[in-house]
Amino acid sequence: MAEPFEPAAVRERSALRTGLRAYRLVSLMWVRSMLAYPLSFALNVFAQAAITGLDFVVILLMFSHVDALGGYDLADFAVLYGLSSVSFGLCNLFLGSTQRLGQRVRDGTLDALLVRPAPVLAQIAADRFSLNRLGRTFQGLAVLVYGLSAAGIDWDAGRVLVIPYAVVSGAAIFGAVYVAGAAFQFVATDAAEVENAFTYGGQTMLQYPPTVFAREVVRAVTFVLPLSFVNWVPGAYLLDRPVPLGLPVWCALLPPLVAVAALALAGLAWRVGLRGYRSTGS
Repeated sequence: MAEPFEPAAVRERSALRTGLRAYRLVSLMWVRSMLAYPLSFALNVFAQAAITGLDFVVILLMFSHVDALGGYDLADFAVLYGLSSVSFGLCNLFLGSTQRLGQRVRDGTLDALLVRPAPVLAQIAADRFSLNRLGRTFQGLAVLVYGLSAAGIDWDAGRVLVIPYAVVSGAAIFGAVYVAGAAFQFVATDAAEVENAFTYGGQTMLQYPPTVFAREVVRAVTFVLPLSFVNWVPGAYLLDRPVPLGLPVWCALLPPLVAVAALALAGLAWRVGLRGYRSTGS
């Protein structure tokens, strides 16, 4: 007897559940291994926070010589820095391992993941899952709290809500960049540094306000690679600043929609890249 037809939506939900379960099991395995040495884990988290905190030290040194840059003072910088760092830290925690895809393509170890009964993306993302990356998130959160307390924000319900959804949406937008970068490595195979230019490089750029960059650059990271929706657009509403490129204030509500669209396009790129993979041969 033929099996009943299974709608595509049902298959997608089933694949999603399988992927999340595989991700959870693999990542928990790495977490248990890491927590077997608690002192080493604590020192690594502290080291990660200290190293990433050097970016903000540079900003502090800059503001020891100027009172404002591009119309933004130190507290405003701290808000932008904190939003981008927390968003990127969360994304890097859950998807940072996808950068190793190029190495797997080159040495042929990706083939072993293809025959397992779990989505390849979930397996790659969970591989070598490292809680040490929380150091970046904690450091960014500390700077964000300082910035929000020092910026003199006129708080209302909208500004309170914009913080969590900006962080979550920002993490999702960075996640789309990670997945798209991983898909590109199916073609380039040795493109980890190219991906870093858009992930780590993009996060570093977002630590500074849009007013210090050329208008063409701001257009590119708004309409082509929508990184400005991580912190520039919601940050403008939060700090009562002009929205980049003269966009209307209601654009501060768009980050979740931008994140969904970016993830959909990244997912499509991943499927195309995976279907075109032909192994390394012999």
